Amino acid sequence: MNAAGRKGRKSGRGVLRLLIVLIVVLLLALVALAAWYLLAGRVPPPPGPGPEPERPSAQPASCPDVQVVSIPGTWESSAIDDPFNPGANPASLMLNISRPLQAQFDGQRAEVYTVPYVAQFSNPVALPPDGQTSYNKSRGEGTARASEAMSAMHANCPLTTFVLMGFSQGAVIAGDLASAIGAGTGPVPADLVLGVGLIADGRREPGTAQIVGTPVAGVGAELSLGGLKVPGMTMTGPRPGGFGTLGDRVVDICAPSDGICDAPANAFNPVNFLASLARIGEYVNNPVHAMYNSFVVDQNGTTATQWMTNWAAEKVRSAPTPAHE
Repeated sequence: MNAAGRKGRKSGRGVLRLLIVLIVVLLLALVALAAWYLLAGRVPPPPGPGPEPERPSAQPASCPDVQVVSIPGTWESSAIDDPFNPGANPASLMLNISRPLQAQFDGQRAEVYTVPYVAQFSNPVALPPDGQTSYNKSRGEGTARASEAMSAMHANCPLTTFVLMGFSQGAVIAGDLASAIGAGTGPVPADLVLGVGLIADGRREPGTAQIVGTPVAGVGAELSLGGLKVPGMTMTGPRPGGFGTLGDRVVDICAPSDGICDAPANAFNPVNFLASLARIGEYVNNPVHAMYNSFVVDQNGTTATQWMTNWAAEKVRSAPTPAHE
């Protein structure tokens, strides 16, 4: 074989080795990406209901008349927090609602239960990883914890009624549970839910709830970015069927320019791209999402948290008083 032939064979082997290396690297990248998705988790649906037995005419004296379920937002809870005296984050927005309710009502009339869950939202593209739990896993844990608390209460106290509330990630969780309950697939029957209060709901869809305060033109971020899926963060779009039979019992508060609940609709649609881009400036360095304790929702100067407290208190006051065994 001449020199040119030997050179050609060497060149061919070099190309083959390069292709093998590229294939191995690609396979490793795919395995790593698959592992990332599995570790980050997917968003599980709310647990379905068990069979509904015939309700008794009375329930144990230890049962509260109402269970108020409060779900804090991102970084405002912990999986090991005390649900009756939460202290994981003393600045948690929902404490401005749950504590006044605990002060107004004794435990027999209303048990105020703050859902303890990891309440984190990791940056899905952080390198190195930021060590936070992914949004999907956090949201799934919060949904499961809230559902378990309501299911357990209903199993032991079948005549107890419920008020469900949440902020930010907690509002997404509360809204998802309300949607499942309204569709007949939630942890408790719909007729036992007195009301659902959502502040800065990331799946807010106009026309599905009663608006409190100034209406906003946008939608929840999960609708705006619907279809976006990166490891650990799934934007799930609108809730199928809205809130179903609970639609007239859901109240919604969203501050203008809060990118969590007032994001541009269908931001990925090329037709809406320029309009969406024009709104970006509203969200940069905008602290409104953290200011609902001072955000005024009516002409009387009532703040969002004051309004939600008053609303929930009225639901408790007007709730039925079940007979005791």
